[in-house]
Amino acid sequence: MGLLVGIVGKANVGKSTFFSALTLKVVEIAGFPFTTIKANRGVAYVRTPCVCREFNVRDNPVNSACIDGIRLIPVEVIDCPGLIRGAHMGKGLGNQFLDEVRRADALIVVCDAAGETDDNGQPVPLGSHDPLNDIKIFESEFDEWLLALIRKDWDRIVRMAEAAREEIGKYLEEKLTGLGINRGNISEAVDRLGLDAYRAGRWSIEDLKRFASELRRISKPLLIAANKADKDPAERNVERLREAGYHVIPTCAEAELALRRASSSGLIRYNPGDRDFEIQNPSALSDAQRRALEVIRERVFRKWGGTGVQDAIDQAFFKLLDVIPVYPVEDAEKLTDHHGRVLPDCYLIPRGTTAKEFAGLIHTELMEGFIHAIDARTGRRLGEDYVLKENDVIQIVSAKAKR
Repeated sequence: MGLLVGIVGKANVGKSTFFSALTLKVVEIAGFPFTTIKANRGVAYVRTPCVCREFNVRDNPVNSACIDGIRLIPVEVIDCPGLIRGAHMGKGLGNQFLDEVRRADALIVVCDAAGETDDNGQPVPLGSHDPLNDIKIFESEFDEWLLALIRKDWDRIVRMAEAAREEIGKYLEEKLTGLGINRGNISEAVDRLGLDAYRAGRWSIEDLKRFASELRRISKPLLIAANKADKDPAERNVERLREAGYHVIPTCAEAELALRRASSSGLIRYNPGDRDFEIQNPSALSDAQRRALEVIRERVFRKWGGTGVQDAIDQAFFKLLDVIPVYPVEDAEKLTDHHGRVLPDCYLIPRGTTAKEFAGLIHTELMEGFIHAIDARTGRRLGEDYVLKENDVIQIVSAKAKR
């Protein structure tokens, strides 16, 4: 699965409910673990229209699933410990939080859009707390932690880079690679801020602070899940968060978890990300359950068009991480693998991946023996430098067959 999205936020904003709703088992897929991978890891799905409808075929998914023409592709998510002010100094579970969040490629920051919890997650009157403050605390804590890492041994690193007359990125990358930060991220941050990569010794402390913040934005892109969106103060707070420049998705994790459980029990028909649900067995519902479902329909679906939970994970991968779905097959005419299964696999790959690079993602031997690829739609041969497009269906022709 490769890429990892972190679920972060302070206590009592619904973060654990959000994580539970995302990772609730919805379908069986051979070869993938759907229970929690570790204590705080699990598998969610992103959804995208499957190409089976375009090709008018009945597919046989293996590494993913297809429900009503929607391909569900497994992705890994991590539920990070709750954040409090002072985490970068080790307060609360600060060290554990920052150690976990560094592993993520992108972040979903869950905040309390209803404004009913303070900075420490303690209950306060509805609408009395500013959720924008929660986002600022998260950014500040992460930036301070990253700044401390950068400043450690900074003088020595600068001396080495300037003595070799090389960019600071070459030497800083070795220090930050464990955070998922690469040389390209560093160079982009330097360029955006107009800093001199060859004279980092002249950077002021303010330059370093700005650099740490910019590096965090580039290497750990984030979106905001404005949770508890079914409560009255949420609508205005969602707008305020958007006005502050954040990518915001209104969510109601409690509703999503309830719907997924009701669907698993056969009480309703609902797939994650649907814009409504259908009661399957009215007689099996108690009056309380029926009222609860109507409240969800009125305060969540009619107001926001859905719970937002699935939208959040979809956008984390497709927007923040900019991945695209691609379908590899072994027979471009029949759209099958060597077992005769139609459109068995769907991979999420970074936009800009070439045909040969994609072959390597499937198996190193396919890349080593790469001859060409075949576009299943046109039958056209594709060279190793062909840049894959969204929903490409391709066959890799290689001198070395995949074992």
